[in-house]
Amino acid sequence: MTPAKSGKRRASAQTARAKTQAVASPRLSGTRPAANRAEKSAERRMAIIEAAMEEFVARGFAATRLDDVAKRAGVAKGTLYLHFKDKESMFEELIRTALVPLISRMSAPPPIGGSVRDAVERFAETFILEIASTRRGDIIRLIVAEGPRFPAIADFYFREVVSKGLAGMRALIELAIARGEIRENKLAQFPQLLVAPAIVAVIWQSLFARHAPLDAIAMFKVHLDLIFGERRTT
Repeated sequence: MTPAKSGKRRASAQTARAKTQAVASPRLSGTRPAANRAEKSAERRMAIIEAAMEEFVARGFAATRLDDVAKRAGVAKGTLYLHFKDKESMFEELIRTALVPLISRMSAPPPIGGSVRDAVERFAETFILEIASTRRGDIIRLIVAEGPRFPAIADFYFREVVSKGLAGMRALIELAIARGEIRENKLAQFPQLLVAPAIVAVIWQSLFARHAPLDAIAMFKVHLDLIFGERRTT
């Protein structure tokens, strides 16, 4: 046998062994396809959530049909039920993914050495830029409009978003009082007052912005002057 033929035979045997290992080894053949399926499922779920947001904002919660969500997402209606049991759970997931992470991040305590006012200003700027001025704000407006008719949705929103935001604001107020940044001790009883301009910005944006554009960040800073006192300029 010539060296060339011997080399070809060895290469053929190595290829055959590699194919056998690929079929037999879970590490090579089982893990990646499963990962691909998980990735495709996650992508499909996100597409459904994004389609649901568009439909809810355009039609309102009551008028949105699952058929329309499925059509917009490019999936069969039955696929929706692989991810969500009903329209309400779909809306809850929309709140959970679009708003909860932001609220948790915004209500974090200030860094060591940082003032509470600076932390609240960052909260306000993030809220206005990432919620009030985006489609996330449409979700809040939708809850305000239809929450009384669908109390389960309002309850979920309060539990997952409002209560956490208020707890974070109350903690910041108490810290500011302890440091002497805020003099009015009773403010801790009403953390809603601290973030009231954020809600005004959301409502104003949808109803009156075309008549009287609002600089929500500037408004928030004036509001903080009333609570913390005007900043001293050097």
